[in-house]
Amino acid sequence: MTIGDKNFTEQFVLGELYALALKANGFTVNLNRNIGPTEVTIQALSSGALGMYPEYLSTWNTTVARYGHDFPTLSEAYQAGQHYALAHGFVLLHRTPFSDTNAVCVTVAYASDNRLRSITDLSRLAQPVTFGGPPQFQQDPQGLPAIKQAYGFTPAAFKTLAVGDQYQALDQGQVQAADVGTTDGQLVTGDYVLLSDPRNVFGWGNVVPAVSAKVLAEEGPAFADTINDVSALLDTSTMRELNFLVDVAHEDPAAVAQQFLETHGLVASTAAP
Repeated sequence: MTIGDKNFTEQFVLGELYALALKANGFTVNLNRNIGPTEVTIQALSSGALGMYPEYLSTWNTTVARYGHDFPTLSEAYQAGQHYALAHGFVLLHRTPFSDTNAVCVTVAYASDNRLRSITDLSRLAQPVTFGGPPQFQQDPQGLPAIKQAYGFTPAAFKTLAVGDQYQALDQGQVQAADVGTTDGQLVTGDYVLLSDPRNVFGWGNVVPAVSAKVLAEEGPAFADTINDVSALLDTSTMRELNFLVDVAHEDPAAVAQQFLETHGLVASTAAP
């Protein structure tokens, strides 16, 4: 059976975690990295070319199920996603504790100096704020337009930054606030603060492993149990640490996943006796 992941660090780690755990439980698994756009992935899942892949709940609900509205709670979002999945020959396995969404990030010093805790607080600042992020964040319905509508905040300027460069720009004072991911590895340093999003404009970024219902029936309950056991371990701080090891410490995703699973007793140790 083939499982897949998308083309960025967190997905590489997730793919390895699920694949290694499944192999340790006797399943024959091929891991296909960079499975392509969501639309292509769903076609592969429908045809049987792909058995499972980790998707983000908001992406599933907006891109796959095409719900035209947000859901006020995580439970409602998951139930809606599962309803669509079951009606189309798929199953969403247990969602991860962590949620990887966009977030507004500032330095600890800037937050302290200006008493910032939530995105709401940005709108009351007297001084101008330069905001940094990838270019698409300016037009993304869950980007700056959503922040403006929900919180009444419009930055004085927007600085286009490549993904990963936001933290250096914050450190150097090129921007005062930036769009980042809630599970970015750089956040483990403790030098940054994510402003709370009380109106949940960034949606629900919990990972829901999407599985073909046919594959699930063929492989038996141990398949879902294995994946769910891995997912249950992945809270926000854990996912940041794993991303840090790959993105910042430049370790191999497979090695990071193997060590994590060994630590939690989900695979046998590969260390020499």
